[in-house]
Amino acid sequence: MKPISRPNSRASLTAWAFLIPALTLLSLSVLIPAGMALLMSFTQTGLDVSEPLQFIGLANVRRLIGDPMFYRVLSTTLIYLVGVVPPIVLGALVLAVLVNRVLPGIHWLRAAFYTPVLVSIVVAAIAFRWLYAENGLINGWLGALIGSGFMPIDFLTSPLLALPSVMLVTLWKGLGYYMVIFLGGLQGIPTELYEAAELDGSEGWRKHVDITLPLLRPYLMLVAVISAIAATKVFEEVFLMTQGGPADSTRTLVYYVYDQAFAELEISYACTVGLALFLIVLLLTAIRYGLSDDRSLI
Repeated sequence: MKPISRPNSRASLTAWAFLIPALTLLSLSVLIPAGMALLMSFTQTGLDVSEPLQFIGLANVRRLIGDPMFYRVLSTTLIYLVGVVPPIVLGALVLAVLVNRVLPGIHWLRAAFYTPVLVSIVVAAIAFRWLYAENGLINGWLGALIGSGFMPIDFLTSPLLALPSVMLVTLWKGLGYYMVIFLGGLQGIPTELYEAAELDGSEGWRKHVDITLPLLRPYLMLVAVISAIAATKVFEEVFLMTQGGPADSTRTLVYYVYDQAFAELEISYACTVGLALFLIVLLLTAIRYGLSDDRSLI
């Protein structure tokens, strides 16, 4: 009988030696603060952490359930998710198909599409805020095209246009990133499959429906879920461009957590809202794990 091989103790110690610094940093920056936030969700506390914690049970949870503003920011976050995820998945897939070709200068085209990912979100938000301004570039171009009768469009001061205007920044920033993920999946598909499909009469975009989409299903699920999680946690664009306005039309869950914690000084209630956000993200991750047959991309 072949003896059961046991792991080398020296190799295990070496592995733990490499893991301990990362685990320590992860614990200090993520796990311990998350545990403290969970604990504070059941207490009444403010900014003075030296004060003893006053446990109030599920009072913050009951407050959350009866908070109309929570449901409003939750609906705004869901609208943001629905408005960003389908276009970013479809747009990134189309871009990946377009740049997955052997053409002169294709590497420069890929780099051009990926460049927005490298731009800081602070720089992007400030630049788009200037573009959207009443005397900004977009209104200036439209005014030059239409003439003297043109009324400037209130991109960031209209409750109807503010949220779509912020969504556009997220789309512009994220398309190149998700394009690279799809491009990696496309380059793993054998060209023989497309050649066989062409022999069967599947040409043009039809071959992508017959071959590309089924084989990219794990990548589609991955991009859909991680872009949904990113859209759910959107904060920088809202903070830098609209401050949650006008009339709370762009106030999202993460911005509501920030507002409760640092504007209203309701630290414990902000932790409770953050816990609700964590459960939403956990649900999205569970959906991705449950619907995907290929879990190697997780």
